[in-house]
Order: sequence, then C-alpha cells, then structure tokens
Amino acid sequence: MAYDAVILDLGGVIINLDYNKTIHAFEALGMKDFNTVYSQAAQTNLFDNFETGQVSAQHFVNSLLPHLKQGTTPNKVVHAWNAMILDVPLKKLALLETLKDRYPVFLLSNTNELHVPAVRREFAKVTDLPMEHFFTQLYFSNEIKMRKPNAEIFEFVCKENHLNPAKTLFVDDSIQHIEGAKSIGLIAEHLKNPEDLYQLFS
Repeated sequence: MAYDAVILDLGGVIINLDYNKTIHAFEALGMKDFNTVYSQAAQTNLFDNFETGQVSAQHFVNSLLPHLKQGTTPNKVVHAWNAMILDVPLKKLALLETLKDRYPVFLLSNTNELHVPAVRREFAKVTDLPMEHFFTQLYFSNEIKMRKPNAEIFEFVCKENHLNPAKTLFVDDSIQHIEGAKSIGLIAEHLKNPEDLYQLFS
C-alpha cells in the first residue's frame, strides 16, 4: 500500500521501554499499589494531566511523595519514573533516515515533562544529531495539551500538516491508540513487537 506520510509513536516503536522497571522502582520506594495506579492502558487523572501538560513535573512528583517511604527524595521519584525508558536501537535511526527520503515522517507521543529530556539523553548516546533531524515534526502530548487515543490529536496533526488520513500510516504499540487513529480514517498498524517495524517498510 502506498502512503503519502507516516506518523510514528515513540515508546515501544522507536525507543525501547519496560513499564515493569518503573513499577518495580516505585514498589521499592514503598508504593505497593503502583500497578493499579498506573498502567499503559488506563491512567488516573494525575498521570493523564501530566501527559497533557496540565500539571508541572514538581506537582507530579509532590503528588507521589505521600505514597512513598518517608525520606524519599524528589530525585528518587524522577529516577523511578524514568526507569521505563531504555535504549534507542541504532538500526531504528537508520530506518528513520531511509523513511525520511520517502515520506514526511512525524513523531506523535503521549509523554511528559520528565520523559522528554530522558528520551533525548538516550538519543544523544547513539547519535550526535538531535531528535528533530529524524522527523519532519515532533508532537509531544504535554506540549500540545492533547493525548492519544482522542481523535482530536490525530485531527490536529493531520490538519496542521495537510495530511490525508486515508493516505497516512500511523504506527503505535497500544491498541487503544490504533482505534483512535482509525476513528478519523488513518491507516493504522498495531505494532505488537518493536522488531516488526522493519517489516512494515521492507
């Protein structure tokens, strides 16, 4: 199938993630119910608001501290929160370079004020080039005040870049985001394994 443009998720598509590392890190800090407070599919208002830039990193951290062991420092909270962020495979960057020659490539990520710098640090470990080099445009939920799977965020990206959803491929590892993308007519591929990304463009 021919596409005119590609929109890619970040975590689990470009950068490797392990949500369990953050869960275990918070459990080690005394939050025994973190798995019920936060999950990839369903979030409490605190996490949702943090991802849409409605609360600051300081507010986010301070809201978690009462649930943790006495004496837990804000830095430990940040470290635990960022524990899920792993590495950026070099071959993913090579794929992005190839895709850029074929399509406009957009990044669309549900993320937050603490994860963005952490992700940029991981990119910097494997390339001297900024993230912006690999994409036509970066869209972070906390900056544009919208998040997936809401239709409005997909409509926003398409309208701003004059994209025809019927000719635009969206790739994400979360099924609810795929459904949101399909609701506005995007061609959506659910990436169940990060390695499958290469097959989509082979």
